Amino acid sequence: MTVGVENHEVVRIKVLKMHAAAQVPRYAHTGPFGDLAADLYAVGAATLDAGQTVAVETGIAMEFPATHGALVEDRSGLAVRGVTTLAGVIDPGYRGEIKVVMTNLSAAAVEIKAGDRVAQLRIVRRIEAEFEEVSELMEAPRGVGGFGSTGG
Repeated sequence: MTVGVENHEVVRIKVLKMHAAAQVPRYAHTGPFGDLAADLYAVGAATLDAGQTVAVETGIAMEFPATHGALVEDRSGLAVRGVTTLAGVIDPGYRGEIKVVMTNLSAAAVEIKAGDRVAQLRIVRRIEAEFEEVSELMEAPRGVGGFGSTGG
């Protein structure tokens, strides 16, 4: 059996480098079993003190087609050190600089150097839902079970 990516949709996203040192997002691994998200790079150095939240500049702006946007996700190497990302939704109409909002949950300062991979950019298809207010919801096996309802 041959595994391939034929029939995959190519989504073209225009990237404007706003700073000479900025890097265009890129996938570390491509092909049939490639990465789900592309790396985002810091354009300059930053220090995240313990408990601090900082907007790390990437030096790029993007033009998404109206059908797509993106989510900014953690990098596992930083997350295991206690650094996580926040505010990670990029709408298709946004044309400003992409900044990665990072919070240091660890007890020690974390240094970000220019050129470091700071987050992942996951491209998503935009779906506009229609929300309908109702007086009750249909029963489901899970019911109202939330966090921890599966025993994990």
